[in-house]
Amino acid sequence: MIISQNNVFTIHTDNTTYQFKAGDYGYLEHIYYGPRISGTAEFLVIPQDRACQVNPRQAENNRRYSLDTLPGEYGFQGVGDFRTPAFTVRYEDSSWGADLRYVGYEIQGGKYRLPGMPAVYADPEDADDCARIENEDAQTLRVFLEDRVSGIEITLFYGVLPHLDIITRAAAVTNRGSHQVTLTKVQSACLDFVGGDFDTITFYGRWAQERHLQRAAVQHGLFSIGSSRGGSSLHYNPSMFLCDPDTTEQTGLAYSMTLMWSGNWAAEVEKDQTSGTRWTMGLGSQNFAWPLNRGETFWAPEVIMSCSTAGLSGLSHNLHRCIRRHVCRGPFRDVRRPVLVNSWEAAYFDFTGEKIIQFAKDAATCGVEMLVLDDGWFGKRDNDETGLGDWFVNETKLGMSLAEMVGAVNDAGLQFGIWFEPEMISEDSNLYRAHPDYAFCFPGREPVRGRSQLVLDFSREEVRACIFNQMCAVIDAVNEGTGAAFPGSNGVPRGIRYIKWDFNRAINDVFSASAADQGQVCYNYVRGLYDFLERLEKRYPQIMIEGCSSGGGRFDAGMLYYTPQIWCSDNTDAVDRTYIQYGTSFTYPVSTMGSHISACPNHQTGRNAPLFTRGVVAMSGSFGYELSIGKLSAEEQDMVRNQMAVFKDLQPLLHDGDYYRLTSPFTSPVVAWSMVSDDKSRFILNFVSLEAHANRNACYIKCAGLKPGVMYREEQSGMLYPSEALMYVGFPVTGYRPSTQYEYGAEQLLFTEQG
Repeated sequence: MIISQNNVFTIHTDNTTYQFKAGDYGYLEHIYYGPRISGTAEFLVIPQDRACQVNPRQAENNRRYSLDTLPGEYGFQGVGDFRTPAFTVRYEDSSWGADLRYVGYEIQGGKYRLPGMPAVYADPEDADDCARIENEDAQTLRVFLEDRVSGIEITLFYGVLPHLDIITRAAAVTNRGSHQVTLTKVQSACLDFVGGDFDTITFYGRWAQERHLQRAAVQHGLFSIGSSRGGSSLHYNPSMFLCDPDTTEQTGLAYSMTLMWSGNWAAEVEKDQTSGTRWTMGLGSQNFAWPLNRGETFWAPEVIMSCSTAGLSGLSHNLHRCIRRHVCRGPFRDVRRPVLVNSWEAAYFDFTGEKIIQFAKDAATCGVEMLVLDDGWFGKRDNDETGLGDWFVNETKLGMSLAEMVGAVNDAGLQFGIWFEPEMISEDSNLYRAHPDYAFCFPGREPVRGRSQLVLDFSREEVRACIFNQMCAVIDAVNEGTGAAFPGSNGVPRGIRYIKWDFNRAINDVFSASAADQGQVCYNYVRGLYDFLERLEKRYPQIMIEGCSSGGGRFDAGMLYYTPQIWCSDNTDAVDRTYIQYGTSFTYPVSTMGSHISACPNHQTGRNAPLFTRGVVAMSGSFGYELSIGKLSAEEQDMVRNQMAVFKDLQPLLHDGDYYRLTSPFTSPVVAWSMVSDDKSRFILNFVSLEAHANRNACYIKCAGLKPGVMYREEQSGMLYPSEALMYVGFPVTGYRPSTQYEYGAEQLLFTEQG
């Protein structure tokens, strides 16, 4: 619910309140964001004469009023606020700064949209009739700011999904003046706290070690994370939490910002001279400069904000529900997606069509539902140095047409998926020889390589069209005339039904011959990517796309708008995955995490872990296999069949239940997590032993989110457990259960409420 009264704007969700006002001189002042309140919290904002601070001219002799010390709603350069700004601008005469004053507002029913960009949706027409009725009362607040001298107008957008405790932020800048201006920083959300001590929680990493958690106290000064690599990156995830120092998984106050953008970005936290805290998130300012001509509008991407007093788990639940049901779209959003086997670790580049067909036949005997042909099927592609950009089938290598091979895979009872890396090009390719200008390269310099490849300029429509037409030709050659379902597919049509979309290097040589200013290129690149994905999905609504970027290098809410799951990491080691999936779970739901069982010794770490353990970890994701099932022993193949049966039975609870992190792999010898059904009648307890010691002490895992005063039956043993005992003392693990006496042992236990 949005209320405007006496220039104070109050946004209520079911459990939170967000409040700001247009102050005496027309500047927006932030008042409050936190647990739901009645009335206003204006008493929190106390103007003081701090000395040595500048004051707006209109304030005259009122030295108590300074934008440098008051909590602002959208900080900007130009009238004395020296903290990190959300907005900066430069003019033709090289001057800079703005004076943004409030000029009006508008409240509307429903959730706003952003043209050509991903955004949280609430209404059915926004997402193919798949929104829940619970958010029909979504609202939008637009607040209008103006700089009268330059003619710059900024619209601040606030979207409210009250039942999810979600508020979204975005901004649009319009030039109403007579001269071109250059935008040098446009962030989407700015949040000022009048005081308080906070911890930041961020998610850092590198290839094969994505989204490791880092928690640190906010100190005086500026703390910044982000990406200038062209994608959201392996190195920092565009999601940040702010919480009280004593906030735990189950208790305490916590806030989050998550950016719906797949390119360069930045998030900044600054504790200022008066111990106030400013928090901003949005586009990165490095390599960004946007010339804005008269009458033009620039759109900044959306930030998802949430607040919870139920600790970090409560905040994660808000984000999971939002992303699962109001970011992910299309026919694959709510259904159980097929369990697949990917050919990459089974064969790498060494395969023929017959070999792939045999993979499919072997997988079919164990109940696997899809085979995905990974890299190496196109152009001249027997290693990672050639062929990208030549999206035509290498029939010589396959020994048959792709249509023939797909038909044989379908005949074996499996759906078929295929790998593309549309944004990349190899110098050893027909496309590069014909169009070297399609690749990013600084004029007069040799291009910088990454993984022996270059990046295509997706900011250019003709480049996107070239790749789009090639991809469609491949898909259409297989899918045309194959509408009929094949036996055992539950009505799924024959042909290509899945695309793995990869992006395997950072963008360095950012130069586009078509750009008016090179500072536009990175932004336009991402907009071009979104345009491509939107067109592809509209043309092939029955094909699911999984995102990938050297694993989890572009795992963000922007991509999830187009790809309902993303390959979590190229590291398939089950033990390492407990760390990676732990950090990922703070923001993103289980249903979005691509996670597979791979062979042992693991190809990335050399580690051996039991097949059962690998299954427990992979089921806390989309679930699939990354190995040659035909090379497994008969006993292991029986275990695969059992895993398939368990996953199909428990998938609704695994993917849609409330996810609780019960212990951390960074601090506990046993990592444990659970999924609890909405009505709390069932829950799954998962745990993996990370260490083995002789004469080990017992370890008790405290469960969470259970129904008070009831007994739960553990289905494997039939034993009954009081819910309070499980939550406040814990479930005994090591020292008690034989499976956890050895290193990397695991269990997956189902508990059901007893009437």
